[in-house]
Amino acid sequence: MHASQGRSVGLGLALLSAFAFGGSGVAAKPLIEAGLDPLHVVWLRVAGAALVMLPLAWRHRDLVRRRPALLAGYGMFAVAGVQAFYFASLSRIPVGVALLVEYLAPALVLLWVRFVRRTPVTRAAAVGVVLAVGGLACVVEVWAGLSFEVIGLLLALGAACCQVGYFLLSDQGGDPAADPSDAVDPLGVIAYGLLIGTVVLTVIARPWGMEWSLLAGSADMDGTPVAAPLLLGWIVLVATVLAYGTGVISVRRLSPQVAGVVACLEAVIATVLAWVLLGEHLSAPQILGGLVVLVGAFIAQTSTPAARAGGGGEGSMVAAEAPEAPEVVGEEDGLSADRAAT
Repeated sequence: MHASQGRSVGLGLALLSAFAFGGSGVAAKPLIEAGLDPLHVVWLRVAGAALVMLPLAWRHRDLVRRRPALLAGYGMFAVAGVQAFYFASLSRIPVGVALLVEYLAPALVLLWVRFVRRTPVTRAAAVGVVLAVGGLACVVEVWAGLSFEVIGLLLALGAACCQVGYFLLSDQGGDPAADPSDAVDPLGVIAYGLLIGTVVLTVIARPWGMEWSLLAGSADMDGTPVAAPLLLGWIVLVATVLAYGTGVISVRRLSPQVAGVVACLEAVIATVLAWVLLGEHLSAPQILGGLVVLVGAFIAQTSTPAARAGGGGEGSMVAAEAPEAPEVVGEEDGLSADRAAT
């Protein structure tokens, strides 16, 4: 019963995180169309969230001494890396292609868990990843603007690798049940990750050249003027603070591979919100793709060892269903690494 409740809570938090992350583009696009540089919007997002989380950073200041590598990795990869690589790729390849490449992260997480950590992974989890990535290709309509610009694709792949870091680092919190002194509060990790990410993005975005006066006006959202501070507040509080907070906790309660698949729903949510709020209509393949992503996420979360009482640590990645040998993807199993990465 406890495991089932833990899985349900973790799944609910993962869905909330996907919704919060998915809403960032809808709020950011009007600001960008109003004249703000995309990197400046990213800097405002991360720096604003870091300011909000500053009291938590002070409360958990012992983390700087206890887990400096975790904090540095989270700030550089999970916060700054994903944002910088993704927006850099958009200047070279279509949005749909960049988004699809970035969301290869769940497949890469699965490969990392199976072949680097050597932890058993259920076949259903692998099938869920394949379905989610395939459905995502339909959601973003990758065929509408496919481009093989090498540098752009490498930048998007960099975003995917950084997103892998987000899921794996979110899992590294220690086990309170085994060693309470080694446990790491996920909100403390997020707070310092945002602070470090702000420093990195400040060098990249150079916000001193921003047109600050634009933030005092309004932006157009499908013909409706919306106050720029309101949009920025949504990006900071919901799409960043809430999104990262619920996302990290969900990874602790589920697992990186399951949370990664559920995170694919972000693209579906972003597309639906763009349809409703920005007037960007969905096509039949996009609707079908969204349903496939939902099916993939459902299959993965119902078949993978998900609920964990304490969470964190590589030891907790061992599959709870490991005794069920036929369900585990191993060296002798028919599911190859190539197929898992498709």
